[in-house]
Amino acid sequence: MDISVIIFIIFGLASLIGGFLLEGGHAGALLAGTAGIIVFGGTIGAVGLAFPAETLKRLPGIFKVLFNPRKSDLPSLVSYFKDVSYKTRKNGLLSLEEEITNDPNLDPFVRKGLQLVVDGVDPQAVRSILELELESTSERHREGSAVFDQAGGFAPTMGIIGTVMGLVHVLGNLSDPSSLGPKIAVAFIATLYGVASANLLWLPIGHRLKAADEKEIKEKTLIIEGILYIQEGINPNTIAEKLKGFLNRQELSKFEGTDGKTEV
Repeated sequence: MDISVIIFIIFGLASLIGGFLLEGGHAGALLAGTAGIIVFGGTIGAVGLAFPAETLKRLPGIFKVLFNPRKSDLPSLVSYFKDVSYKTRKNGLLSLEEEITNDPNLDPFVRKGLQLVVDGVDPQAVRSILELELESTSERHREGSAVFDQAGGFAPTMGIIGTVMGLVHVLGNLSDPSSLGPKIAVAFIATLYGVASANLLWLPIGHRLKAADEKEIKEKTLIIEGILYIQEGINPNTIAEKLKGFLNRQELSKFEGTDGKTEV
């Protein structure tokens, strides 16, 4: 579980509240149940209207990705394809069948690609099939991140609506001028909730999901290229050099310090 999500959410909220308290404010002044209902309830309603039920049903899985992101090890993948290439050059492409059946921990996307090679599918068809699956997966991920992006757009507007509603109520009852200040302050809490939730929760979560999608796209693109290089019978060292182009400096250092076969 990636606890950094929880840590930074708490840190962000604590910074806002801490700064308010240091200015002499009282924590209780930030609590307004009606503002919370308007902002969060309105945001949920707007998001529910903006997206189809099929997308919203995937939200539990999206939160799973958020708190348990996919682990990616590109240097290990480069080493893996280099090792597999040595085997196929020595024993032929059909030896991949053993590789597929004997490794229960093999990544499903890698397994599917290698099976296509074993089945003798044309290289261009292999690329098309794998890229189509990658695009379909990425599209689902983009839909998930879009939910939070839209929530980040709706929340501040709901906050303004809540503030306007509060001011309408205040201005409709001016019989006690001494109470106007506290009532107006409570009305503006809705704006605070809307802007804070958008910039501390919804928009950062959407961005984090996009980053996770980009990371998976990079990983699976490497896998596609590695499988096709093996199918073409390219020299193992050449495969490694080509695939090293996907690695950043830190990953490249890790790869160069790795010896032997690395499991996928």
